[in-house]
Amino acid sequence: MSVCPRSATLSTVRPGRLGDGVRSSPEGGPRRMFDQLSQRLEDAFRSLTGRGKLTEANIEEALREVRRALLEADVNFKVARSFVDDVRARAIGQEVLRSLTPGQQVVKIVHEELVGLLGGASEPFRLSGAAPAVVMVVGLQGSGKTTFCGKLARHLCKRGKSPLLAAADTYRPAAQEQLATLGRGLDVPVHRGTAGASPVAIAQSALSEARGSGADVVILDTAGRLHVDEEMMAELSEIRTATRPSEILLVLDSMTGQDAVNVATEFMGRLEFTGAVLTKLDGDTRGGAAVSLRAVTGKPIKFASVGEKMDALEAFHPDRMASRILGMGDVLTLAERAQEAVDQDEAARLEEKLRKQAFTFEDFQQQLAALKKMGPLDQLAGMIPGMNKLGQVAVDEDALKKVEAIINSMTPGERRDPGVIDGSRRKRIAAGSGTTVQDVNRLLKQFGSMKKMMKQFGKLGRRGKLPIVNPF
Repeated sequence: MSVCPRSATLSTVRPGRLGDGVRSSPEGGPRRMFDQLSQRLEDAFRSLTGRGKLTEANIEEALREVRRALLEADVNFKVARSFVDDVRARAIGQEVLRSLTPGQQVVKIVHEELVGLLGGASEPFRLSGAAPAVVMVVGLQGSGKTTFCGKLARHLCKRGKSPLLAAADTYRPAAQEQLATLGRGLDVPVHRGTAGASPVAIAQSALSEARGSGADVVILDTAGRLHVDEEMMAELSEIRTATRPSEILLVLDSMTGQDAVNVATEFMGRLEFTGAVLTKLDGDTRGGAAVSLRAVTGKPIKFASVGEKMDALEAFHPDRMASRILGMGDVLTLAERAQEAVDQDEAARLEEKLRKQAFTFEDFQQQLAALKKMGPLDQLAGMIPGMNKLGQVAVDEDALKKVEAIINSMTPGERRDPGVIDGSRRKRIAAGSGTTVQDVNRLLKQFGSMKKMMKQFGKLGRRGKLPIVNPF
């Protein structure tokens, strides 16, 4: 079974002038995950990285700011204290104080300790045993379990698996229908059981259906409560005994900060889950749950949900997340998204056209479609090393919507050869796209400049096969 993912749509951030691509976000504007923590840590390190020589007093002052930044990000206070102590033990030493770049050495130590705090090495998602493997999804009501089940099904389909979704939440009236709707959108079968069946019976009948249909993974969407209680935990234990899952994933709402860690601690004492999933990491989250979870519970984070779309799910890599938090970008994840979104043969064809300056609006249209598949632009910006140096960055996606509307209003001949677009054609294109003639003129001018610039980028693109994206 395979999934034909639908292209992600770009959400409106705020009205913007055509041609604005990236600009500073005002206080209270859209934020990427960990922006607040990243900014505070950058401020703490700024006093160190500009110095040719450090003293213990310099380092102590910076570490006090680091500790304050962690606490403000809602990191568990014991975790924050232990983290700073570990950094101090390594930073106040001859290898740092005598280094030619002591400030950078301290940042390197913080990065290494942060990777360890987030879990060290990535924990693989395991589907062991005879097919069908079972993934049991648990968590409190409202944490995003059902949506995650759909995202996980899509994730598995893209990796050649044939999942079956099982609606084992019989308490929330809309839960089964919600899962069925997600399944239809993904072209993934959903097992709902017979009327009045218990959650355990639904789980068992889902396994039987999977064996008969050839599905190799059963994803169990279990019921949640508003808080951890004995009835829920007893039911989950019965489902676990009946199905013997390969993975038990605890879904946690990262927006709740330390409450998410407290929930994980309560679950850990009653149900031995194998890993956690953090949802809503694209929201205005301070990051405390992600930073504290492994240190407090000992359980790895296996997935992070970074948006509402079904493709907004990432495997959690501690080293990559640490780099994002410290403003170092995440080129590997960016490259993986690009690889999924861009056909490599098409990329090679575009590179050749770029070198010959034969890039057209039709090609640009294809690149915008590929860019949409990679995710929200503010997330992509956060993966580019050094982007944090530009300040609190938000991407004006309204500008890209205008660009799309203008290109869509052109005839095929005009898209292939913009040189034929005279004054009357510009008026027609502006009217058809709901923009102004000035907007059309600006796009045509920028496109001409882009073609010259992209000729240079095309030479570099042969190495990474990354898509050519909107430079304005």
